[in-house]
Amino acid sequence: MHRAAASAAIALTVASALTLTACGGSGGAETAADAEQTLTVWAMGTEGEKLVDVAKEYEKANEHITVKVTPVGWDVAHQKLVAAAAAGKLPDVMQMGGSYLGEFADMGVLEPVDTKTVNEDDFFPAAWAQSEYDGEVYGVPWYVDTRVLFYRTDLVEKAGLSGPPKTMAEMTAAATALQDKADTEWGLYVQSRGLDTVQSFYPFLYSAGGAILDDAGKPVVNSAEAVKALENYGSYFDKDLIRKSVPPGYDVTKDFNTGTVPMFFGGPWMMSLLDENYPDIKGKWAVAPVPADQASVSMAGGSSLAISADSGRKAAAKEFVAYLTDAKGQADWYERTKDLPANRAAWESGALATDPALKVWREQMETARANPSLPRWTEITSKVDTAIEAVTQGKSSAQDALDKAQTEIEGLAE
Repeated sequence: MHRAAASAAIALTVASALTLTACGGSGGAETAADAEQTLTVWAMGTEGEKLVDVAKEYEKANEHITVKVTPVGWDVAHQKLVAAAAAGKLPDVMQMGGSYLGEFADMGVLEPVDTKTVNEDDFFPAAWAQSEYDGEVYGVPWYVDTRVLFYRTDLVEKAGLSGPPKTMAEMTAAATALQDKADTEWGLYVQSRGLDTVQSFYPFLYSAGGAILDDAGKPVVNSAEAVKALENYGSYFDKDLIRKSVPPGYDVTKDFNTGTVPMFFGGPWMMSLLDENYPDIKGKWAVAPVPADQASVSMAGGSSLAISADSGRKAAAKEFVAYLTDAKGQADWYERTKDLPANRAAWESGALATDPALKVWREQMETARANPSLPRWTEITSKVDTAIEAVTQGKSSAQDALDKAQTEIEGLAE
């Protein structure tokens, strides 16, 4: 769901053209929702493939509608969206990753959501916030993502611990005990360097009360809270509790399976991955909330569904989006994909309501923090990536690294 920082620069080169071609909308007559028509939809990755089946079900109940779904790989999604926006050929409905929405809303190519018919209270706060840009809402939350702590229950018991760590201080102690008493090679895994290292850092940063930008959009990445969080993060590397580098394409689940790594922060899709790939450790691992500092706060991710400002089929597009994002549609989507529903009511029945592991995800989403939807967000976070690497590799103190990032981000956040 993430793109290289350079991609934002590509978008800016077409922004002036988009202002002329996209902001005014289609300019033609709108097709009524009950008229015969074809909706074009782009969705990314596995979601794009699974949405094809859902579209067929929708067509059976709405015979006047044909839904043409185009699955798009995440590796080319941003490039295709920028090119389509520049040419005035965006689909009627498109999946918007959290790092995309602000950029495309800023271009003027997305239709604002009618908040009189789409209820904010139906969705997790962070999911809704991720769909906002400059005081308007441009997407309806489709599914959510966050990070929680995965841990080997058998190794925690072997280390003499009563359960997973509940605080950041307990996590340091647990990582040490796992190395010393359970004979694990490492105590924990978080990313040490490279693109999007910031995603591993968010649970530490947000739980400590820190942020990259404050609510007014002012850079605060060198605040006392942020420095404390990065000092804590870096301490694991100073104490050799985490490896300082991993090979390209490193898959932590392999080391989790062998017990080399007994704890890591991961997303919801990893539960199915572990069950499918490593059935021998089924029952020997569990998930727990992010250990608390000031609070237990994780990052919020996921995707929204947005409608093109140029679409001539907005009425039908809105009905299709509503179908995908109401409680019934979200519960069905979870069964098909295991994507966590953004609609809270979808969690009131079935496994979503009764599975203890899923309860952890729901509770974490209630406090999860969304990143701001800004056109240059990935450029901003790349500066934090650099700061984190300087600390984990022992080249800088947390204070100096974040002071440097603060200065660089001030020029990007203006």
